[in-house]
Amino acid sequence: MYRIERPVYDEAFIRSQLLHRKKTSTTLRQRQAHWFRCSSKKAKAAAFSFLPILTWLPSYPVKQYLFSDVVSGLSTGVVQLPQGLAYAMLAAVPPVYGLYSSFYPVLLYTFFGTSRHVSVGTFAVISLMIGAIVVREAPDAMFYVPSANGTNGTNATAVLDVEARDLKRVQVAVVLTTLVGIIQFVFGLLRFGFVAIYLTEPLVRGFTTAAAVHVVVSQLKYLLGVKTQRFSGPLTVIYSLKAVGSHITNTNVSTVMLGLACIVFLYVCKDLNERFKKKLPIPIPGEIIVVIATTSLSYGMSLSHDYQMDVVGKIPTGLLPPVTPEFSLLPNLITDSIAVAIVGFSMGISLAKTFALKHGYSVDSNQELIALGLCNFLSSFFQTFAITCSMSRSLVQESTGGKTQVTALAAIIMVNLLGMFKQFRDIPALWRTSKIELAIWLVAFVASVLLGLDYGLLVAVAFAILTVIYRTQSPKSAILGRVAGTGLYCDVDEYEEATEYEGIKIFHSNSSIYFANSDLYVYTLKEKVILTVCFKYCAEGKRNLIPFTSFEQRNIGTTEEDPSPRMDRSNRCHVYRMNSITKLQKHIT
Repeated sequence: MYRIERPVYDEAFIRSQLLHRKKTSTTLRQRQAHWFRCSSKKAKAAAFSFLPILTWLPSYPVKQYLFSDVVSGLSTGVVQLPQGLAYAMLAAVPPVYGLYSSFYPVLLYTFFGTSRHVSVGTFAVISLMIGAIVVREAPDAMFYVPSANGTNGTNATAVLDVEARDLKRVQVAVVLTTLVGIIQFVFGLLRFGFVAIYLTEPLVRGFTTAAAVHVVVSQLKYLLGVKTQRFSGPLTVIYSLKAVGSHITNTNVSTVMLGLACIVFLYVCKDLNERFKKKLPIPIPGEIIVVIATTSLSYGMSLSHDYQMDVVGKIPTGLLPPVTPEFSLLPNLITDSIAVAIVGFSMGISLAKTFALKHGYSVDSNQELIALGLCNFLSSFFQTFAITCSMSRSLVQESTGGKTQVTALAAIIMVNLLGMFKQFRDIPALWRTSKIELAIWLVAFVASVLLGLDYGLLVAVAFAILTVIYRTQSPKSAILGRVAGTGLYCDVDEYEEATEYEGIKIFHSNSSIYFANSDLYVYTLKEKVILTVCFKYCAEGKRNLIPFTSFEQRNIGTTEEDPSPRMDRSNRCHVYRMNSITKLQKHIT
């Protein structure tokens, strides 16, 4: 038998006798002077941090990396071209602006980004959020103009001025992108990269799955060839489905057939690319094949005139000169821009960290914020809308060996979202592992589907924070026992191999103790330790213990002959006082 005796210290003794704080030798003014002091070494470090390209470009192994990077760039570009056209439709702007958004940000990210594998550009979730904001600020109802109908001009009808509407929507999207860039850049300078930790993986996956539902519902009218209003705000999915259902009798059969053919072809291409990705030198460019084939078919068969099918129309050539955004629109977009900025950053940093972990390098979350901010801010002067990293294109870029940095369109959008719908498989996995994580996933999904992506994200983040409070306020506690032959201590109620030492109770709580959980800690400690010992004594007939419900009733271990509070010294339980437990100190001796 071992006998171990250790002294019991109180907090005052520890602070006055045992521990003494180190005295800082520098004053606040000296620390500020050191921080703002400029030297060649600090200037070089700042330049390398702000322009990560300076760290790898001088030592770029041309013979080893150049061919792989060229092949990867061409493959990713082939995918990005049709996606840019398609995602511009989600953003409610003309398709050509998707091409602009696929060019300038990619160029800028090469200089400022820290990830070697992500593909920056248009993304479905961000495009959909932008589209909802743009439609809210520039709805069709604002652009109907009277038009004379008839020879005498007395019968007037309202005609939608599409050109004026598109111009206004582009202005809104551009100003929103400018503000998103400013927010991301400022957050990066303030070292706010840590905010991504509040967007947990279940939250992001539930949110993006809800976004996929929004996207598919928004594309149904293009797939069916019906004309409906575009909605924004809460219950958008329900209103959109109701509108499509009310016009279902006007379905254009030719549009449906062409759309389904494109979906089947794209699905087969993606399946082949996944099955034979190790054997194919480059992925089959299904999206660009669909764009070329349907464009040729539309031109050769006059689909717009003979079959009343909607076409994209003429796409301007060349790039636009820089233009100052319409800053008068800023006040209405501040709240929306914060949501877009945070979602865009969370998508980007999650992908960047995934690839960095896989390939053995690191990314700087704060620099990623700065990079995305500069990409959005500077590109907005060239008429682009907000961008982030795309999962599908990033996977293409990685799988092809990258080392460094209308109906057919509706079909492209839908097929590219198949990966997001596969996230429904998270539900049974989370049910088995963590009910709280499952609740976050479901709340993020349901709230984003019903309330819209902006309010849904706000509700999901608030719920995630509440779960953090719940976990710390209601920590899991257990009585630990030793697993024979090892130094492991596990929950005796959960594992049959864990056995307690005779006369010793080891109480474990998985959370730090503070004001919100101190009462529950005391109650759980009483229930698992003291009451257990007392009832055990009663069962053995050693004591006539009086049951109690509060620590204030200090009749533990009393007998009729000796009413003084004490416990059997041959089988006693010690609860040592800890600095953070103040309520226990006055109740337990």
